[in-house]
Amino acid sequence: MQRSSILKVGTATQDTTASVQDYLAAIYDLTGSGKPVIGARLAKHMAISAPAVTEAIHRMARGGYVKIGRGKELTLSTRGRQIAEVMARRHRLLERWLTDTLGLNWTDAHEEAHRLEHALSPRVEDRLAELLGMPSTCPHGNPIPGMAKPPRVEPFPLAQAKEGTTVVVERITEEAEADKKLLEHLWKNDVRPGRRLKITEVAPWAGTITATGDGRTIALGLPAAAKIWVYLPGATG
Repeated sequence: MQRSSILKVGTATQDTTASVQDYLAAIYDLTGSGKPVIGARLAKHMAISAPAVTEAIHRMARGGYVKIGRGKELTLSTRGRQIAEVMARRHRLLERWLTDTLGLNWTDAHEEAHRLEHALSPRVEDRLAELLGMPSTCPHGNPIPGMAKPPRVEPFPLAQAKEGTTVVVERITEEAEADKKLLEHLWKNDVRPGRRLKITEVAPWAGTITATGDGRTIALGLPAAAKIWVYLPGATG
């Protein structure tokens, strides 16, 4: 989506409630993981009760924002996706500003961006992007809609990395960002986009993967590692 069309849709978001915007953004974020988005997964991601999520899904379906497919898989309609991209753009730009300019850590930046994104106008959003130098990703490596695309790589979940290989962190998914303790752990251990990690142990029986990088050793549970995407050095397009 080009900048001009994003700004146009940004004005249209004024016709939707903050709650609907949050749901659409959450579905958009979860879609980026490559796994089907269903109500139970959405409820867990947003920390909202399953009945409340089910009611919201049917309400958004009636409003033409989402489609409910086979197996109750959720997909965004064209209208829903446009609004979700605006919210993702604002959130990720704000995270970039809060970390790069104000010096907040990842956890605080993520929480503050969520508070501020609904109040951001298209005009301020555009100026903020210019101020930041039109970044292509948020601090966690997730692409910012409407910006130049980051270099092409062939990413895969860290949980699938082979023992003995070296990988490069591509992005910390929004699903991982929603896990405050995990985000704090990654920040503390300097696991961020561009960081090289040597996989020293994969232990399926223990449910863990261990890696080293810049003299640090970090162990992660495989479910947590599945929320971190990496690629092999040299595998850029």
